[in-house]
Amino acid sequence: MDIFTQEENTLVVAIENLLTPEINKPARYLGNEVGAVHKPWDSAAVRWVLTYPEVYEVGASNLGHIILYNVLNAQPRQLCDRAYLPAPDLAQKLRDTHTPLWALEARRPLLDFDILGFSLSYELGATNILEMLDLAGIPLTAQQRLQEESSLHYPLIFAGGQTATSNPEPYADFFDFIALGDGEELLPEIGQAVDEGKAAGLSRHGLLLKLAQEVKGVYVPCFYDLAEDGSVHPNHPDVPPRILRRVAAPLPEYSIGLVPHIQTVHDRLTVEIRRGCTRGCRFCQPGMLTRPARDVEPEKVVQAITEGMRATGYNEFSLLSLSCSDYLALPAVGMEIKNRLKDENIALSLPSQRVDRFDENIAQIIGGTRQTGLTFAPEAGTQRMRDVINKGLTNEELLRGIKTAVEQGWDKVKLYFMIGLPGETDADILGIAETLRWLRRECAVKGRKRLDFNVTISNFTPKPHTPFQWHSVSTAEFLRKQELLRQELRGMRGVKANFTDVRFSVMEDFLGRGDRTLAPVIRRAWELGAGMDAWMEGLDQAFAAWEQAIAESDLSWKYRQIEEGEWNVMESQNTRLDSKRKRPQYSWDERLNARLPWDHINTGIDKDWLKADLQRALEAATVPDCAFEGCSQCGICGADFGQNIVIEPPPIPAFQGHFKPNQDRVQRLRVRFGKLGEMRLLSHLDLVRLWERVIRRAGIPISFNGGYHPMPRISITSALPLGMTSCGELVDFELTQRYEVAEFERLLKEKLPPDIPVYEVQEIDLQSKSANRLLQQAEYTLEVAGEEANWEGWINEVLGRSEILFEKTTKSGKRQMINLRDRLFSLSLLSSTPSGAKLHYLGSYTNEGVVLHPEHILFMLEQVSGQPLELLHAHREQLGLAE
Repeated sequence: MDIFTQEENTLVVAIENLLTPEINKPARYLGNEVGAVHKPWDSAAVRWVLTYPEVYEVGASNLGHIILYNVLNAQPRQLCDRAYLPAPDLAQKLRDTHTPLWALEARRPLLDFDILGFSLSYELGATNILEMLDLAGIPLTAQQRLQEESSLHYPLIFAGGQTATSNPEPYADFFDFIALGDGEELLPEIGQAVDEGKAAGLSRHGLLLKLAQEVKGVYVPCFYDLAEDGSVHPNHPDVPPRILRRVAAPLPEYSIGLVPHIQTVHDRLTVEIRRGCTRGCRFCQPGMLTRPARDVEPEKVVQAITEGMRATGYNEFSLLSLSCSDYLALPAVGMEIKNRLKDENIALSLPSQRVDRFDENIAQIIGGTRQTGLTFAPEAGTQRMRDVINKGLTNEELLRGIKTAVEQGWDKVKLYFMIGLPGETDADILGIAETLRWLRRECAVKGRKRLDFNVTISNFTPKPHTPFQWHSVSTAEFLRKQELLRQELRGMRGVKANFTDVRFSVMEDFLGRGDRTLAPVIRRAWELGAGMDAWMEGLDQAFAAWEQAIAESDLSWKYRQIEEGEWNVMESQNTRLDSKRKRPQYSWDERLNARLPWDHINTGIDKDWLKADLQRALEAATVPDCAFEGCSQCGICGADFGQNIVIEPPPIPAFQGHFKPNQDRVQRLRVRFGKLGEMRLLSHLDLVRLWERVIRRAGIPISFNGGYHPMPRISITSALPLGMTSCGELVDFELTQRYEVAEFERLLKEKLPPDIPVYEVQEIDLQSKSANRLLQQAEYTLEVAGEEANWEGWINEVLGRSEILFEKTTKSGKRQMINLRDRLFSLSLLSSTPSGAKLHYLGSYTNEGVVLHPEHILFMLEQVSGQPLELLHAHREQLGLAE
């Protein structure tokens, strides 16, 4: 197998030899999505690869990943490519064929690039990063890469993201540098510094020193050492003792782009409306690490959505913020967009909103024909606990928001709660169940189905840079609390509860608050197979790998501390520890004043303020949201981080009504198209989605059917198997207004990828039968491998027989014998070589399932020849319809 091809004096991965039909969802790895940027390699002095270390469906959905990709490609001397974690089947094939992991657009090994960046957004994602480095042929540690720089070139490896910003120390050994905070301004500055360093001929060490000295927000771990008390200090005189987190304004215009051909986790356009949150929930790390709050101007949001929906062809968009409801312009912006797009069957989803701000205006912009899900996070089941965590939510506000949802047509709501919080008692745990009972009772409407809840119960995990960073709960206590709540919820109608596995939470705590001594544990866990796919598919196996890795290190004592509740503000399970009393080993002040592994990261939050806020929590004292009320003195506001930016809301436009599907059928157009090249790796469902988005991008007025979920009247004739090419596929479109055939064809061709060519468009009578019902036959060209073959003789023998039986298994599992020869109309030899032949056949292909597949031709030839044959490729020439 040829793994590389020669192109412009460099090796390019020949993916056609890797992405064969047996690879699951091969379209993940093509890099030919709408919005993908293909900058000439030689046009850039600095070449980036940004990777999201998850499978494509997750990574390609991440808004931050898309924004930074677009920002870097907007720089004149820089280009940015992408890579994702290969699924296990492709990863194994890469290892078997000794093929290095490649970047999608350039299709070059990751080794060819200057900078390779990973998003580290959760603690357990580090093992995926090691997997990708290993697949790329890159040494796992920064020290090894430095030692080998004289003989080999490796990209500069860095991490960004929430976990990397909050506490990079457990992962520091693996990265050359860490990008702290927002990357929109930081990454281009890094690229410029690398450009200058390359031009000056700096070594790898010199480049890293330049970044550490000149670019704010860059942390280079090799210039810092771990002290015995766990703190981190510079070992070089010219690097800052504390590294500043960077802050940037949201850029909604960079959200547009990258429309995957396959379905992703968040299969929609997402636009950020507000960055940062000042609510001050004491457990919430994002709320602390993204301050100050910065609103996006409403006009920019509306423009980005309206332009983005037309450019992408999505039928759903999402407005993103840590708390969408705190964007005061949300009702006005949402209603304006709703009105503009009301004739296009477009849905809006809001992933995060506060129940106390949910009202009729918000319900109208997310409701309608394609009503999206509704999610709220009360977090705690009692008012006292909501005050402890500073949730800022009263029982009255919770009830009013849920009632509004019921009145506006929702009959199911998702709720998030958390257990294990500081000061929590068993009464607070049971309060979750009582709150659910109370809400169902109070929101019951006569004559309507009762409200159902999907409830997620997560375990509190302490996060650096939050007031609760000093609090943890033992595994045994978590299990006890979970069982207590399970018993209370058992038998409760209308409530489906999901509990987070405690082991998952313990590992997050172990890594999230660790120091550099954890790097060998992370590496060993990866070697034992503890990737995130293992967590999702077999948690027992993944947890066993982590436990073995910890056992093989000398850090079991540290893990046991966490497992047993290293430090808890509760003296016993239901008695709060007075702040002035002492624990057996640590006093309050000793514990809170101890040096932490992340103290050298300057996030802007004053550590003394965090300690004071923990004390306020134990007194159930709340702190107001400083974006809307007085300053909370957290330390953020100033020259380095800026101020809160809150934009006054514009007037809310009058609601023009929900989408009503236009069911007019004015014209039917039938298109004959091809599916060639790499698009052969697109599944039938992906092809259906592609046509729907092409129609929306082209602005063609498609007719909809009726029903609860109106669908566009687009009908593809037959489903082409994955990996097969064709130049005879058919698709029908029914329109609400007439088009000239030539104009319709031009619009399609403008929006389709090159490997989906349009050959012919013709108008069909609206009353005629569908192409599927008229199907009679199909014509194919086959490439078949076989040695010492008598192709002409075999073909003649097949044609000379009246019966060749084949056992078929029906969908119901029954077996039946069919005569393949009855389904064969013609078979001929086009050409042959000593190792194979090209054949042509015409066979039956009806909507009732009387079909002669290419595999059937091989079966018949094998029957008459007595030799095994291999189908190398099948190409469908055309579909034949009844007159």
